[in-house]
Amino acid sequence: MSARANALKEEGNKYFQDGDYKSAEALYGKAYGSPYIFSFVPVSNSSHSIQQDPSNPKLFTNRAMTRIRLHSWDACIDDCLHSISLLPANMKAYYYLAQAQLALHHPNEALFSALTAYDYCLNSGTWNPSTSHVSQLVLQAKKEKWEAKERERIRRRSELLRELEDGLAAMQKFELENWKIKWAESMDIDREYGSGNEDSIGAQEEKTDILDSSRRKLEELRSAFALSDPQNLQPREVPDYMIDNITFCIMHDPVVTKTGNSYERSSILEHLKRSHTDPLTREPLTVRDLRPNLALKQACAEFLEKNGWAVDY
Repeated sequence: MSARANALKEEGNKYFQDGDYKSAEALYGKAYGSPYIFSFVPVSNSSHSIQQDPSNPKLFTNRAMTRIRLHSWDACIDDCLHSISLLPANMKAYYYLAQAQLALHHPNEALFSALTAYDYCLNSGTWNPSTSHVSQLVLQAKKEKWEAKERERIRRRSELLRELEDGLAAMQKFELENWKIKWAESMDIDREYGSGNEDSIGAQEEKTDILDSSRRKLEELRSAFALSDPQNLQPREVPDYMIDNITFCIMHDPVVTKTGNSYERSSILEHLKRSHTDPLTREPLTVRDLRPNLALKQACAEFLEKNGWAVDY
């Protein structure tokens, strides 16, 4: 990294630590001069300066992190993909990418990105403090993927619910189209002259309000239908404690380590062939340290007996 780019990055880090994410975003952009404007949210003109170090993947992941805080999901995805193109084995970029994809309700893509980040954590050779966070992100993505399948199952069972959900989706689309029309002219001026940050924030807040309102209405609708027919319309879930932290499937033969973490026996044995460490804590671990988790095994067996669908989770 050039001295100038490094200085801009460090300055951006200070703004990030102070919670001034817009300034941090602009400085990271200035470090390599690659602005990305989306959804009517303009980037400061400082991002249009001469390129300083456009081949450094860390600069892109830094700006992606600030864009997560700003809820600038599309721009975050752009930065992550650019960073990955420069450094394919890029755990942080895949981690941030998964978060943005989840925020945009793309659980399939998010699960792939999160699993890729998790795989890099496990095979890094050293303990990575992000491993447990990445593990939780994988589980979140898998749950959202399952919940999407559940919503479709429930929709197929209730024609009325399907029609009402489609109506809410059409209403949200109509409100977002009106939002774009309302803010388009002022955002065009912002992009041309680099002004109007208050308008940018106002536009983004109004969009967030529209999305939040639609989400609440949808949740209330689904809750009402679930109460009316709990046997068929109630969402089905697998408790987190039954999920293996390596394969992210429900466990059948769990074992527990000396640190208290439980894994599916086959998956932890396979992991120990590659590394004699606990996947989550990176503490030394051998096969002799594993003990059957009989209570959890019984709980998983009873759950599967009553919920056969869980094998496909």
